[in-house]
Amino acid sequence: MRFLRHVFARSAQQLFPADSLQRIAEAIAAGELRHRGEIVFAVESELPVGAVLRGVQARASAEAAFARLRAWDTEANNGVLIYLLLADHRIEIVADRGLDGRVSGEQWRGVCVLMEERLRAGEAEQAVLRGVEAVSELLAAHFPPQQGVADRDELPNRPQILD
Repeated sequence: MRFLRHVFARSAQQLFPADSLQRIAEAIAAGELRHRGEIVFAVESELPVGAVLRGVQARASAEAAFARLRAWDTEANNGVLIYLLLADHRIEIVADRGLDGRVSGEQWRGVCVLMEERLRAGEAEQAVLRGVEAVSELLAAHFPPQQGVADRDELPNRPQILD
């Protein structure tokens, strides 16, 4: 039952201790050197009980996080949120409008599949690192660095625990 999964969800802070969050932040920073996009990673243990009772799904929660974390606030509209909702065992990727028509739903789903494999193996950090790498590859294909133009880091690289 979904309600019980949310009430007894595993803590995101236990799954991603400080050193793990640091390695993820470093991977995001390294990936962003290869492209002009911006990547944000956010994890949420569970949704509030009221949201679960109203039937709020992971996608809606991810879209709200995309807005709250201002992942849309990039000059080229090329921010990407990798969102993990632990209680529902869901990975959602929300990409800004600058990626519409450039990256297909199938390609985003491929990133999720890579992450799901590692999550099933109990390797949460590796799952996120793979996801960051795969998103970086997609962004590098569509938003490569511009010769002679310094790219600025528009969004924080530090992963966000939304609990």
